Amino acid sequence: MNHIQLSRIIHGHWRLDEWGFTPQELLTFTKKLIELGITTLDHADIYGNYSCEALFGDALRLDSKLRSQIQLISKGGIKMQSSKYPERQVKYYDYGAAEICATVERSLHNFGTDYLDVFLLHRPSPFIDPEEVAKAFDKLKTAGKVLEFGVSNFSPRQLESLQRFVSVPLRYNQVEISPLELEFFTSEMSFHCQQQQIIPLAWSPLGGGKLFDETNPTAIRVRKALLEIGGKIGAKSLEETAYAWIFAHPLTIHPIVGSGKMDRIEFAVNATKLNLTTEDWFAIYSAALGHEVP
Repeated sequence: MNHIQLSRIIHGHWRLDEWGFTPQELLTFTKKLIELGITTLDHADIYGNYSCEALFGDALRLDSKLRSQIQLISKGGIKMQSSKYPERQVKYYDYGAAEICATVERSLHNFGTDYLDVFLLHRPSPFIDPEEVAKAFDKLKTAGKVLEFGVSNFSPRQLESLQRFVSVPLRYNQVEISPLELEFFTSEMSFHCQQQQIIPLAWSPLGGGKLFDETNPTAIRVRKALLEIGGKIGAKSLEETAYAWIFAHPLTIHPIVGSGKMDRIEFAVNATKLNLTTEDWFAIYSAALGHEVP
């Protein structure tokens, strides 16, 4: 079976509504990403108070050839309180079959396309009927509206439980991974991805800005290690070394870079050319732990 090939670096559109791009500017920006080898774009229905998918769709409609050059990821299931949905009294999750299918249909309409490359359940829910998820995924797959499926922020046990009911493979788990967030490695999540051939997609690969917190003892230790290793491998910035640390892992982790500034995106691109030794990787890992490995 042929699988989708995601670009090693994924561009995240979580804050697309804050970047101030016109549709033409966003189209030009996206074409520059493609030139850099970044062809996979990460969305969710809720991003930008339910606005970011439509904003990208406005740019996508300006060039009919662009859709065939990119891979679109979207996520759904979170029902946020919003001025667009005044009837909601509380934030909740809805993974009923009808709601999953309706969410995908809205995303397809927003983008102006007839299929998503990947659809993910956005968060694990304490109120989930896996048979409903299976029904929706089978319907969407058969109709060609979603090519591949996965989850986001699920533990190995949660993912395995869902997979028992869902006939389509769950190929992705989008989780937080950075030199400041080690749960992916310290829990069994990395081993589970390896065993089940699940592709990890890393959100907040720079720690959501915490890497630069001058008051955080862990961040201070990690920055020191990144600077030392970066000087050795020829990195031009601390960010490049942080991305290189993610790229060095044998699981082929795909970092999601959520910036509207091309120079910051190029940190990740440059990092693909840097090589960390196993010892380098553990030097940064140990700095984050605050002690050497057992």
